[in-house]
Amino acid sequence: MRFSRRLFQHFRQYLDHYSQYNPSPLSMKQFIDFGSQNACEKTSFEFLRKELPVRLANIMKEINLLPDNLLQMPSVAMVQGWYQLSFKEILAYEHADPDDAEMLENFTERLVKIRNRHTNVVETMAQGVIELKESHGIDSNTETRIQYFLDRFYMSRISIRMLINQHTLLFGSQLSQNTRHIGCIDPNCVVIDVVKDSYENAKFLCDQYYLTAPEVKITSLNATAEEKAEQIRMVYVPSHLYHILFELFKNAMRAVVEFHNEDVELPHLEVMITKGVEDVSIKMSDKGGGIPRSKSEMLFHYMYSTAPQPMRSDNGSAPLAGYGYGLPLSRLYARYFHGDLILSSVEGCGTDAFIYLKLFPSEANELLPVYNTTASKMYHSDTLISDWSSPGAGTTMSRG
Repeated sequence: MRFSRRLFQHFRQYLDHYSQYNPSPLSMKQFIDFGSQNACEKTSFEFLRKELPVRLANIMKEINLLPDNLLQMPSVAMVQGWYQLSFKEILAYEHADPDDAEMLENFTERLVKIRNRHTNVVETMAQGVIELKESHGIDSNTETRIQYFLDRFYMSRISIRMLINQHTLLFGSQLSQNTRHIGCIDPNCVVIDVVKDSYENAKFLCDQYYLTAPEVKITSLNATAEEKAEQIRMVYVPSHLYHILFELFKNAMRAVVEFHNEDVELPHLEVMITKGVEDVSIKMSDKGGGIPRSKSEMLFHYMYSTAPQPMRSDNGSAPLAGYGYGLPLSRLYARYFHGDLILSSVEGCGTDAFIYLKLFPSEANELLPVYNTTASKMYHSDTLISDWSSPGAGTTMSRG
């Protein structure tokens, strides 16, 4: 695709312009209503050609607030380049005729290319943080800012991929593998099926590595149905739920196998699925020895991992395991539609993981980062020092 000289010359102006707007969060209900009742490629195009630049510009502005030495890392520069190119490609459609069928087809194909370009963003950004750590070191203030940024950066990425996937699955040549799906959303998602699928795949990996794996016991309680054992169904994105469960199963299996490495029989994992008035909740319990309280607060930190740091491969990509990004990303997937992921551990015994998901599609709204003055200040504030009476509050750490 050719870009006008004007687009390149005024790139900074376009970035400033679109970053002034807040992203428009959509609810799960809006996604399925549009996809099932009045799906119109022209309407979707007109929304995305405005909304995607806003979401891209908001997070690109935050990237520029990162410490200079991090921005100079090769991997971070590569990610910046991907975002800048994708932003320009979407802007090229700013004044396109929405009644032009060939242009609409071209736009959909462009979205697929953008999505593919950003496939390795998580790993590449993680590699950039490793490069900074190895070359300059990371102090507590820098770590706090990186943690804050990565939560927002990866949540933005989840939301952008959601918009792109919905459009390309509804109007592109790649049809959804499941005919009942509306884009990537299953309006009748059977939760236990996703649990079983994620368990079996995690078990396969565990068997390969340890030559054994714990079994699982799954129970359901549908508190809203006359028959309490009735299958629990909900409107959700199965791939998001799978991502969360697969990560939790991997962690639980590894803990159980290593904690009971001399036992003949491994204790089962236990999963309880419940459907209440407002939420669908999933509780996963293991007997993997638990986590000391001194380490429990680190579990959702991007730069903390109990697995060995991965080696960079020849093609520049690397496996996600070992970066310490599994749990933080899983929590973002849970929180994306205003759910949550919480861990509770008893050292010497095991860990309980709780997944909370909004039951009603109208209440499952996108949780989106917004670039504003408050967010900007976070990149210039020092880490708070907690006092004994109010953890998380206190005076700021001086730079001395």
